Amino acid sequence: MNPPQRFLALDVLRGMTVCFMIIVNTPGGPAYAPLNHASWNGFTPTDLVFPTFMFVVGNALSFVMKKWEGLSDSAVLGKIFKRALIIFLLGYLMYWFPFVHWNANHELEGNPFSHTRIMGVLQRIALGYLFASLMIRYMKPTTVFRLSIIFLLVYWLILQLFGDSNDPYNMLTNAGTRIDMWLFGPDHLYHGEGVAFDPEGLLSTLPAIANVTFGYMAGKWIQEKGNTYEGLAKLLLAGVLAVAIALLWNPFFPINKKLWTGSFVLLTVGIDCILLAALTYVIEFLQKRRWTYFFEVFGKNPLFIYLLSELGANLMWFIPVGEKRQPFYSWLYENVYRHAGVYFGSFLFAISIMLFCWLVGFILDKRKIYVRV
Repeated sequence: MNPPQRFLALDVLRGMTVCFMIIVNTPGGPAYAPLNHASWNGFTPTDLVFPTFMFVVGNALSFVMKKWEGLSDSAVLGKIFKRALIIFLLGYLMYWFPFVHWNANHELEGNPFSHTRIMGVLQRIALGYLFASLMIRYMKPTTVFRLSIIFLLVYWLILQLFGDSNDPYNMLTNAGTRIDMWLFGPDHLYHGEGVAFDPEGLLSTLPAIANVTFGYMAGKWIQEKGNTYEGLAKLLLAGVLAVAIALLWNPFFPINKKLWTGSFVLLTVGIDCILLAALTYVIEFLQKRRWTYFFEVFGKNPLFIYLLSELGANLMWFIPVGEKRQPFYSWLYENVYRHAGVYFGSFLFAISIMLFCWLVGFILDKRKIYVRV
């Protein structure tokens, strides 16, 4: 079997993740239940998107580490810290964008630094990449695995010891929120829940590192054993085992995406391993590849396409339309897509944005333009 083709499943998984991420992030209005995050404890398909993005970052590391084997420590550290810093800054600037807003007099005012969110999706990816890269570079594989498990257990212990004694997983009084409030202050946190609470806070980044390290292990396994039925079966078994452990842990440490609990990490890693095994079987063993290019387009420029979708949506919310100065985003949904139905129109709206982003990615791919950081 041709070695380079063995990695197509990893590319497709990355592309599927970006594709689904755009769909769940850009509904026109109310979304179907599976396209919403769980309100607190629990799990929906949408909750799988972000941890899978972390998982595929780890997949990519399994390739990068081979290229770094002959480099000096100073060169590798320079690459790691530079990439982490760029991704973190891109995430921060994304939340600040478009840097101005309309005031009550319909005049533009600058968005103050004092009210910008510091942590976020790309920031978590940056920190997860940073610490996972350092661990993988300087530690033995068994040590990386054990330390990843320790992260999950230590995070559980911290929440138990330093949160509300009656409810250690309370949104406003858990240990992670207390740290974020003390370190950043309420004005620098996410307010999408109606209160100052950041689902990508500092403390909950600790267990998220495990999503990256486990993704690295899965990617390395696919490269080394993914062309055999035995290797594929073991990856599938590992996924099923992780899901089983997560479900057993759930009564004691609830599956919760917004807290990024240890049970949530194991559940998502388990599902990702199962998906990766299934994709590998279909693509490599059954040789069914005609459908893969659509997702490969997303996978070849994942960071750029994700930023395009987020910044594009922000601009659509920023641009006023009509005498009522309704945001173009909501105007487009209400006047065009809503005619297809409240929920189905909202879904079509998200699909349209996703397809637009795909088209941009397609043009970039045809011109062999790949944005890297």
